[in-house]
Amino acid sequence: MQFALQFYKRKDIKKGTFLLQPGQYIDQFYFVKEGCVSYYTEDDGIPQVIEFFTEGYFFTDLYAYIQEVPSNTYLEAMEDTVIYAVSKTDVEQIFDHSHQLERFGRLSMQKAFINNVQRIHQIKNLSNQERYIQLQEKRPSLFQRVPQYLIASYLGLTPVGLSKIRRRLSKHYD
Repeated sequence: MQFALQFYKRKDIKKGTFLLQPGQYIDQFYFVKEGCVSYYTEDDGIPQVIEFFTEGYFFTDLYAYIQEVPSNTYLEAMEDTVIYAVSKTDVEQIFDHSHQLERFGRLSMQKAFINNVQRIHQIKNLSNQERYIQLQEKRPSLFQRVPQYLIASYLGLTPVGLSKIRRRLSKHYD
């Protein structure tokens, strides 16, 4: 692990800074030490949030990273954020050095893939209210960290739809 850690470079990212924008290539893999990064696309200028990466998450635009093609997504700091970045070249060197580190990298990518499949499953199979409740239970801090319209987007809702669910649930618990 000490060998791998020497390749990671700390980056302090200010709120609103883009790590990636459409058309750019990405050859970095990141780890969030503290803060929050939004991963999204835009549809007619409206953000379509794919994921929020917070403390303890490894992340990148996996498709653009693996395929070495320009990204069609954004990675934007939602608050002042501390990340550690490692280049694809260095990742390959790390993997060549240690079978255990290569396995860790493979398992991390598998976890990212599984998270994407679970998100698709949630959007297809859970009601709007169920998705909201599940997010509140699993990641309650997001509601204080990112704007509500981005939470709505992440849940596949409009801001009005999110407000209706919140209002309905607050009446239910009163």
